[in-house]
Amino acid sequence: MTMNSHPLSRRKLLACAGVSMALPSFAAEPVALNSSFPKDATEALSRLKEGNQRFADGKTRHAHTSADWRKQLVNDQKPFATILGCSDSRVPVELVFDQGFGDLFVVRVAGNVIAPDVVGSLAYAVAHLATPLVVVVGHEGCGAVTAAVQALEGSNKEPPGIKALVELIEPGLPKTLKGDNPSQRINSAVEANVRWSITQLARLPKAKKAIEKKQITLLGAVYELGTGRVRFLTD
Repeated sequence: MTMNSHPLSRRKLLACAGVSMALPSFAAEPVALNSSFPKDATEALSRLKEGNQRFADGKTRHAHTSADWRKQLVNDQKPFATILGCSDSRVPVELVFDQGFGDLFVVRVAGNVIAPDVVGSLAYAVAHLATPLVVVVGHEGCGAVTAAVQALEGSNKEPPGIKALVELIEPGLPKTLKGDNPSQRINSAVEANVRWSITQLARLPKAKKAIEKKQITLLGAVYELGTGRVRFLTD
């Protein structure tokens, strides 16, 4: 028996055997930015929750990443939500919510603090991009919040740059943090810091007016490092 110098591929062998080979199909990207824009904050929040569920379950779909979709964003953008998150490398916002190019307007700063440049960026998103939903996302084990807690306890001193960051967090932390161990107390402080950022944003005159007119909805959330889930703060 002579050996064929051009062996059959696996695909051809299956075809010869009468076995059909199912190939994956990929849905085409939407051709218009406005075609997938949510009608209100409730719908935008549902989209975030659904995306995070896919992420936590390991079933991400990585939509809105194709070359064709990116071309639609050259001259315009229409993000459906604005997210203020932490700079921590473990919390990439678009991945956490399983969103793609142009879906989210993201501001990231250590400790998700409210500083003048942060306020300006968020104001731009609301005024010019009309995102109906603004979410402040903190995360478990936040280093900036940990530094603030340690500073309050007198167990740590930070250099000037980090000290300035810590001073933006400290006013929102209660004197007594809930928890039976350091990790629990830090996570309690993380939630308090998220609420503090929301409080500061809600006090801004333009933001207060937009909330009253129901032009925007402002929410807080905490990302769980271990599970990959985002827990939204409802009260």
